[in-house]
Amino acid sequence: MSNIYKEGENRKQQIFFPPSIDEYVSENNSVRAIEDYVELLDMVELGFTKSALNSSDGQPAYHPKLLLKIYIYGYLNKIRSSRKLEQETKRNIEMIWLCANLKPSNKTISNFRKENSKALKRVFREFVLLCKELELITGKLVAIDGAFMKANASKNQLITKKTVLKDLEKIDEKIEAYLETMAFTDSQEKKEKNLTPPINNLSKMKNRKAKLDKDLSLLEEMGVTQYNRTDPDAKLMRKYGYSQLSYNTQISVDDTYKFIVATEITPCGNDMKELHKMAKLTKEVVGDKVDTTIVADAGYYSSNEIKKCQDDNMEVIVPVPNRGKVQKDKGFYSKDDFTYNKESNHYICPNQEILTQKKSTTVRNNNIIKYYYRVGSKACNACPLRDKCIPKKTSYKTVTRTQLTEMVEAHVKKMQTYSSKKIIKQRGAIVEHPFGTIKQSLGWSHFLVRGYEKVAGENALIMFTYNFRRLLNLIGIVLFRKLMIAVKNGNIEDIKAEIAEYIACFRLYLLYTFQIMNFRNFRRNNVIF
Repeated sequence: MSNIYKEGENRKQQIFFPPSIDEYVSENNSVRAIEDYVELLDMVELGFTKSALNSSDGQPAYHPKLLLKIYIYGYLNKIRSSRKLEQETKRNIEMIWLCANLKPSNKTISNFRKENSKALKRVFREFVLLCKELELITGKLVAIDGAFMKANASKNQLITKKTVLKDLEKIDEKIEAYLETMAFTDSQEKKEKNLTPPINNLSKMKNRKAKLDKDLSLLEEMGVTQYNRTDPDAKLMRKYGYSQLSYNTQISVDDTYKFIVATEITPCGNDMKELHKMAKLTKEVVGDKVDTTIVADAGYYSSNEIKKCQDDNMEVIVPVPNRGKVQKDKGFYSKDDFTYNKESNHYICPNQEILTQKKSTTVRNNNIIKYYYRVGSKACNACPLRDKCIPKKTSYKTVTRTQLTEMVEAHVKKMQTYSSKKIIKQRGAIVEHPFGTIKQSLGWSHFLVRGYEKVAGENALIMFTYNFRRLLNLIGIVLFRKLMIAVKNGNIEDIKAEIAEYIACFRLYLLYTFQIMNFRNFRRNNVIF
């Protein structure tokens, strides 16, 4: 029976000529690609800590290149914990090969990620520029999107002004009721035990009130409405009826091969102020010579942000949210039902009444941004359409207009064109794919570090790893290693043609495979007699 199955080697057998570690790692293994890429990086120029040590600095430290290799390997293989990475350096043959049998502690690994936030952002940018030089990023069409990624913070350590005020009101009521009960008890001739509330209850309530007053003072002193003791930079963000302490991760993705061009994090719970910033970061990468069209969803719509982009000669496609739909669905008129006459500078209502501009304006930062147009209360009260226009308690109709209204109207017309609608439909296919891969396939839906700067560094590491993995999948490990040799020798132009030819052949292969699969499905679903 023993001859039926294969037998392993005797674990106690001594091997006189042991195989080298290098023989355990194939030439097509991704760790060789990590090794080749990291060895090309100038760690001093990128600003990594302990990258410029000399012999007089004491005990030898682990090289930043080693720790960066560990993190790239870990993030590529869904291993992000510093303790688990330490374990992998001792038992994973790929990691042993990558680390040359060095075994840094989890504290050393963890500190590297915390201390090199800016350097990690530069690594991400350097890789993006490499992809651009290879013409894998064209910058002609770039999509922007944001997603909430969970912060390493506890909700139990969250203080919100709304909750504190509510709790203070409740505790004041309890203390007042307690004191009334005590007064009633003292007035009785005979003190009964069941009428005497525990004395320590009052002290507990007073301590609770003092803590709430302290929390409220902290919020007012900082000028914020919420504060988390675990991670002060994380904010409570709500989406689809669910709330969690998060950071808003922003990315811009190139349409050509879905590489992430730029990334940033923000503590804001919406995207309305992120359009210009992300568009500017994108243009810094693709360059001013490229005519870039930037598309985003309706959550990015802001007249001020669109104006900033236009001032910087950036083409943006952002659908306009239909904010008057709710009013129309209820049977009320919206602002779209009021016609503006530019020559006379007035509005005409559905009942053909004229709304003239009033002197009252809203001023912010010494810039007039809002003008008010209204008609007299007599005309509104006598109007047969009044019930569909204004509430019963409102005396007259008011319409506002800003300095950017003409620009907004032109943008609305532009969004109604066929080309704009086509680009808007493409947006989801461009930018949703990276977030889907990052969150679902790779499991990077949360951050492990705390604080804005550290989180920004880990976010850059995540996005770099996504791009790194995508390039390996696109051109293969063998061609990637040839590319690294070309970069090292300064012959990158020689490899660009080979990469373009490889990608073209690969795309033809995929197209052919797709057509074969469609034909088989057709034959399966349509019986041919």
